Amino acid sequence: MAPSASRYDSRMRPAFTRTVLPLALCQSYLFAGNTIVISTTALVGALLAPSPLMATVPMGLQFLGMVSASMPVSLLMGRHGRGLGFSLGAVLGMLAGLVGAAAIVLGQFWLFCIATFLYGTYAGASAFFRFAAAEAVEGPLKARAISWVLLGGILAAFVGPALADASKDWLAPFLFAGCFLVVTGLASLMLATVQLTRFAPLSTAGGGTGGRPLGEIVRQPRFLVALASAAVGQSVMSFLMVATPLAMIGCGHAFGDATMVIKWHVVAMFAPSFVTGQLIQRFGVERIIVTGALLNLGCVLVNTQGLEVVHFWLGLVLLGVGWNFMFVGGTTLLTRAYAPEERAKVEGINEVAMFSTVVLASGASGAMLEIMGWAAMNLLVIAPIVAVTIAVFLLARAEARPA
Repeated sequence: MAPSASRYDSRMRPAFTRTVLPLALCQSYLFAGNTIVISTTALVGALLAPSPLMATVPMGLQFLGMVSASMPVSLLMGRHGRGLGFSLGAVLGMLAGLVGAAAIVLGQFWLFCIATFLYGTYAGASAFFRFAAAEAVEGPLKARAISWVLLGGILAAFVGPALADASKDWLAPFLFAGCFLVVTGLASLMLATVQLTRFAPLSTAGGGTGGRPLGEIVRQPRFLVALASAAVGQSVMSFLMVATPLAMIGCGHAFGDATMVIKWHVVAMFAPSFVTGQLIQRFGVERIIVTGALLNLGCVLVNTQGLEVVHFWLGLVLLGVGWNFMFVGGTTLLTRAYAPEERAKVEGINEVAMFSTVVLASGASGAMLEIMGWAAMNLLVIAPIVAVTIAVFLLARAEARPA
């Protein structure tokens, strides 16, 4: 007989207090900063870049920073623990905010690109929060722990846009420079919170890099589908979200309208985490991933129907929920593809592969908007979403067969 939900809750409570809740707070600091960066980076890029086609290059470099940091940080955590890796990431986040503010004041596009790259290394280190939460609980509770950490993004959805709007004129006439000082403050709060968080010991978390060869692990259908789900969900979300402020300003909407849309997009990304873990336990991870893919297709449908604020709002709400289901589902599936002693190398290669696709998607976003227009660029994401749906269906069918 399966343990009851109340038993699950009682077993999770100590880990929630010591590990999951502090990590949820760290996630809120990260995504409050992310919301500020998402709302402003493309606009700052448009002001500083030598060509409109390069407006989203700083955002692409942010994800390149994430790729560059993922494997080294994962291996560092495998050897020396989660706390050191998260602390180093927070320090880089503080530096990124200071360099970003200086770049805007000096009017230096390439210095701003360095700032966003540094911010990416900070975000890359922080991407392991969900894995650290999963290590704190037993197998059936991992999806729920991952969901709880992502819930920290809900607070960020309201705080981030408010901070962006309040701080954009702090260093007037240098528009948005104050926003990056706020990023430094948020990273400082993360650094303090990490020092109070208790992480699973290396011996329990499987901090080594032993086990099967990496090539054998990554050839598993389960690993490949887990990676595809998270990578497509993250890339599609980044591709459309990064271009949204530019598209809205181009349509004559106000900056406040753009930050409002981003705010509700972030809410939609994280609010489902109240139930995503339970839905995975009840219906299976494959069904949740497919549901996320269908919601992303719904986003495309809405985005191609008009250019009013309501179209941008509803489209990005659907995109946010779709991302949540595909990302949490993919992460949960990934934790079932490796043994504890294989953790560091598998998590590292997963993050590198996933964020490599995001680099291309976010970096090309502004150019595709400029060349193709908003409606046409939405159509580009249909093929990868459909491909993931087919892959999940084939995996579920294969694993349902008797051994």
